[in-house]
Amino acid sequence: MIGDKGSAAATLKLVRLLQLASPTLPIGAYSYSQGIESMVAEGAIHDGASAQRWIGEVLECIFAPGEAAVLWHMLLVAQKNDWQGLREWNNWFLASRETAELRAETEQMGGSLAGLARDLGILDVQLLAVSRDLGRTSLPAAYALVAIGFGLPADATLTAYAWAWLENQVMAAIKSIPVGQVAGQRLLLALGERIPAMVARAQMTDAVDVATFAPGLAIACARHETQYSRLFRS
Repeated sequence: MIGDKGSAAATLKLVRLLQLASPTLPIGAYSYSQGIESMVAEGAIHDGASAQRWIGEVLECIFAPGEAAVLWHMLLVAQKNDWQGLREWNNWFLASRETAELRAETEQMGGSLAGLARDLGILDVQLLAVSRDLGRTSLPAAYALVAIGFGLPADATLTAYAWAWLENQVMAAIKSIPVGQVAGQRLLLALGERIPAMVARAQMTDAVDVATFAPGLAIACARHETQYSRLFRS
């Protein structure tokens, strides 16, 4: 019976993790392309191969040592109830957003996820207080709070976050290029293989080495701000 209870608890955590990473999570992730639409308009991304190249480079060179590493450190400090540390990382991440669109994106999605967590009763009294105290909440900070509320392991949470990011990028490519659903699944198969190494790199990135310097991505997002016709908000 003890083994059965342990198995049930582990299965429930997996269910909660899938819910957190689901594209049906109502936080507006489908509204953003993070520069993909701009690159499609310029012709730099024009088929599945070029989309795979762009998304893969962003995943490994920008997302891993930046946003993913930030989430990892947020999860570590949150597990220790170091709420001042979480606040500092939240403020750092918000300040690191290179364009108005990227800043608005993480604030909107983070605020929506934090609000959803409060509405669903996922956060206990302490986590509710922390959530309100953060004020403008980045998506990684909100993700960390929900993970703590669900009692999820940090490594699995980071993997789920990376998968959700990847899935959204592929969906943006499918809509923008456009390419078909089968091509999209090929992208997920190929790029999904890179997630374990990306997660490991994020976990090994020391706090002083976290970096989000990405001029090419910043330029793509800045150009998107004034793009004449567009589907996405970033």
